[in-house]
Amino acid sequence: MIPHHLAPPYRFIAFDVETASRNAHSICQVGLACVDDWGQIDTFSLLVDPGEPFSHFNTQLHGIDARKVRGAARFPEIIAAIAPLMLHQPIVQHSCFDQRAVAAACDWHGLETPSLHWVNSVTIARRAWPEFRGNGGHGLGHLKKVLSLQFQHHDAGEDARAAAQVVLHAEQKTQRGFVEIMAKRSAPVIILKPLVIDA
Repeated sequence: MIPHHLAPPYRFIAFDVETASRNAHSICQVGLACVDDWGQIDTFSLLVDPGEPFSHFNTQLHGIDARKVRGAARFPEIIAAIAPLMLHQPIVQHSCFDQRAVAAACDWHGLETPSLHWVNSVTIARRAWPEFRGNGGHGLGHLKKVLSLQFQHHDAGEDARAAAQVVLHAEQKTQRGFVEIMAKRSAPVIILKPLVIDA
């Protein structure tokens, strides 16, 4: 199920899911982009049988329907296969939906949610490119254009790779590792009131 050539641990793994409907637990595809110490990205994706109907809206977004997932593994089998790989390093997601979806799917299937170290690449992008706030934003659609990323949006493997590339671009721009980017915050603005001395 997982490609044999993968060689963990990685510096980080970017992760993305697609869902069959607006139900967060209805994961129908997972994608992982494994980034090593040299910036090499190994990407793979797996279809998941959500065990419930697909909504027309979601299928229009990602092109996955019941026919495509016929014969695919269910979520418990998928998470059992990928969790050992994901436990060893930070997991990058672009927004917090992927973390919520994994937790919802685990809860839906009566499984314990893996204790993963989640990192949000939206936060990393906001700190690397503050000028995009109110000027296109930090979603993958806008970042694809301004960073010249090549990927097919709403494919879990492609979106995971894009999130990984966002992190690598942010590191290159700031000349800091993503952990340092996440930790660094702007100094608070302190407004001093005039000192009044009684005569």
